[in-house]
Amino acid sequence: MKEYITAFILITLAEMGDKTQLLAMAFASKYKPLSVLIGIFIGAFLNHGIAIAIGNYISQFVPIKTIQILASVLFIFFAFWSLKVDKEEKEEETKKSNYGPIITVAFAFFIGELGDKTQLTAMTLGANSSLPIFVLLGTVSGMVVTGGMGIIVGKLLHKKIPEVTMKIIASFVFLFFGSMGLYTNLPKIYINPFNIVSYFIIIALTIFLIFKTNAIQRNVYFQNKLTEILSQCKNCGQGHIEECPINTQRLALEKEYLGEHIPYIGNVIKYLESLSTKDIHLAEKILKNYNCKDKD
Repeated sequence: MKEYITAFILITLAEMGDKTQLLAMAFASKYKPLSVLIGIFIGAFLNHGIAIAIGNYISQFVPIKTIQILASVLFIFFAFWSLKVDKEEKEEETKKSNYGPIITVAFAFFIGELGDKTQLTAMTLGANSSLPIFVLLGTVSGMVVTGGMGIIVGKLLHKKIPEVTMKIIASFVFLFFGSMGLYTNLPKIYINPFNIVSYFIIIALTIFLIFKTNAIQRNVYFQNKLTEILSQCKNCGQGHIEECPINTQRLALEKEYLGEHIPYIGNVIKYLESLSTKDIHLAEKILKNYNCKDKD
């Protein structure tokens, strides 16, 4: 039990404010807390289990520098991925299994901890222990506890800060650690002013393209959803009722997309005429989609 407590305390103190706690906070803005915690447990268990099992011999198979560069590239990928907004995926999230998020988080933590101080601590404690399993349980428990703290903070911030802002913060966390990892571990011959400037230009262009794609996908999503709701209103056969669930969906959709409600008295054409005073191009697009859907 002493070995468990020692490992738990050392890892918990070492991870306070470390990148993995910040990563847990970032993932909490995208996934359910339970999925993130399970992912942290699996990633840490595999990572520290390997560390304790094979100790210092890991570096004979894959150089630690190479592993850390790989982890840095992965963090940069997650930075871009955090900025991507997919409304359709978000809508279906509750219908899908949580295995996707769990595997994603587990993989990120597994790679992120390779060559990190907590893995090296697990190696050292395991090498000097008569019961390595208690060391493993202690280090993994410490990772889960600090990750849980990060999740709580992430969820509290998520309630007070807009989702887009949280995604940008999460992306910055990933990008910062990824960039610092590359700067620290790449051969110094590659670290020169030209490459650094080129790197940041590529990063900026990629972020710009992601935001542009997000804007296009957002417009298409809301246009299609609004068209679908108008088609349902026409075919519901109940006349126009303000308390109708379909009408409630339309009001919520307008609030999120347009920031205001468009008058609707049960007539699609009159509704589109009102919408055209707000955005004529949007009204024309929805009318086109509506006519196509009506023919189908």
